[in-house]
Amino acid sequence: MNAIAQKLETIVGNSRILAWDAIETTRREQIQQAIATENYPCFVYPQTQAELAEVVAYAYQNQWKILPCGSTTKLNWGGLAQDVQIVISTERIHQLIEHAVGDLTVTAEAGIRFADLQTTLATAGQFLALDPTTPESATLGGIVATADTGSLRQRYGGVRDQLLGISFVRADGKIAKAGGRVVKNVAGYDLMKLFTGSYGTLGIITSVTFRVYPIPEASGTVVLTGNADQIAQAVTSLRASALTPVASDLLSQQLVINLDLGQGLGLVVRFQSLSASVKQQAASLLELGQQLNLQGAVYTDDEAELWQKLQQQMRSPTKPTEITCKIGVLPTNAVATLTQFDPHMGLIHTGSGLGLLRFDTDVNKQNILQMRDFCQSQGGFLSVLAAPPALKEKIDVWGYQGNALEMMQQIKHQFDPNNILIPSRFVRGI
Repeated sequence: MNAIAQKLETIVGNSRILAWDAIETTRREQIQQAIATENYPCFVYPQTQAELAEVVAYAYQNQWKILPCGSTTKLNWGGLAQDVQIVISTERIHQLIEHAVGDLTVTAEAGIRFADLQTTLATAGQFLALDPTTPESATLGGIVATADTGSLRQRYGGVRDQLLGISFVRADGKIAKAGGRVVKNVAGYDLMKLFTGSYGTLGIITSVTFRVYPIPEASGTVVLTGNADQIAQAVTSLRASALTPVASDLLSQQLVINLDLGQGLGLVVRFQSLSASVKQQAASLLELGQQLNLQGAVYTDDEAELWQKLQQQMRSPTKPTEITCKIGVLPTNAVATLTQFDPHMGLIHTGSGLGLLRFDTDVNKQNILQMRDFCQSQGGFLSVLAAPPALKEKIDVWGYQGNALEMMQQIKHQFDPNNILIPSRFVRGI
């Protein structure tokens, strides 16, 4: 690997390439959680899209296996990559290209940090309607590659619904692009949706264009806690009502306790609109909770702190041995799913049925397979995002049961015929 590092120095310079021993400890640990190899890779930091393309082209010529990443916060998600020789980070390719305030769009390079972009957008009274894992360090490229967003999908949809255009480096080092910088754009194939959630297996994203939204005038959150049956009734009534929340999440019992919100299951619902509308909708939901004998509270001034604590509890495992699973079930079965599993931490979006479950180390392969069977019986799925490598070696982390595998393999072969981009990380070893 030191020999590879020396060869790449001619492209990026010796200050932007690190041999394994020179990588900081935390980052080495993150890489070790993502790969299955005894030959640890070198780490490369290109500073421009052209420089990145040159590195990839050189790797393609030498058939070196590549693991792309941004700031490495989600590097341990998915399967274990095999025989990786180079880790390429885009975090230094981080320029804001264009913010079209009047068109409600923004174009930025893949390495720009989500939190930094939000700060810039806020000066124009706008925001990007995503809430990714570790927002302070997550990069736009990593968010798109892992389709990483959370509660705001209730109102704004997922990453793929807000992505308007991308540019990327192909496996052979050529730069390509799709989409554009305007909301109404129908040119070319919809590669934006194809790349969203592809985990870097099709190419390395270099820039993205998103639609943005005006910052709402007011915001408020209602929290209801109590018996599972009453919470289920509250969710059903909310879904049938005229209320328009931007976020609506079910919380497991342990998560409710950790956040000091009460006892039992929790329902956290956020409203953002004009001030009078937020107050009226919050009051209506609070009244519904009282009718169902649920404990209720409204958060306004301390609302941001509540959501920050929720994200810290749910999305930031404190130990590398913890297991994080992404699940999907029919929204009507969300309450039954949380009560069935009783995870250490659990959150399910009531609108989509998507969610995250976190478990302590006493969960084994058989437990996961049983939970996966339950989710599939409820019309859904269970994938293991983060887990100790020893467990990932024993289990199919994706658990894909659909009929599109052959098509996915053909697409992978078309984009990366020599299989140099993250081999074995994606579904069925793609």
